[in-house]
Amino acid sequence: MSFDLGLYYDNEPAPVPRHTEGGVYAVGGITTAELTITYNYSHHFATHLDTEQGIDWLYGKLAIETIERLEAAVLALGTERDSNYWNSTPGNAGYTLSILLAWARLHPTAVWNGY
Repeated sequence: MSFDLGLYYDNEPAPVPRHTEGGVYAVGGITTAELTITYNYSHHFATHLDTEQGIDWLYGKLAIETIERLEAAVLALGTERDSNYWNSTPGNAGYTLSILLAWARLHPTAVWNGY
């Protein structure tokens, strides 16, 4: 199970620098603000984003409305990644949120949504 999350302008994904992050590896990377995130990090998202909604708290919000909470979560979790993406470590979850935070800063008027 996973979360599919991205930043959109009128149902079109926002452009971002090429990346290969997430639970689904795109050969050669992609240049859209779309990310598949493992459900394994759910506990960390519930603890640091929203106790009831976890990462779903982002859905439907403007990126600018989420920057402050994303910053706090990244600071609390850190960004030191485990060598295994699937391990539910604070650093893995924090690193993933740091990607979303960078995108939110690039596109503050885009909307978080699933794809």
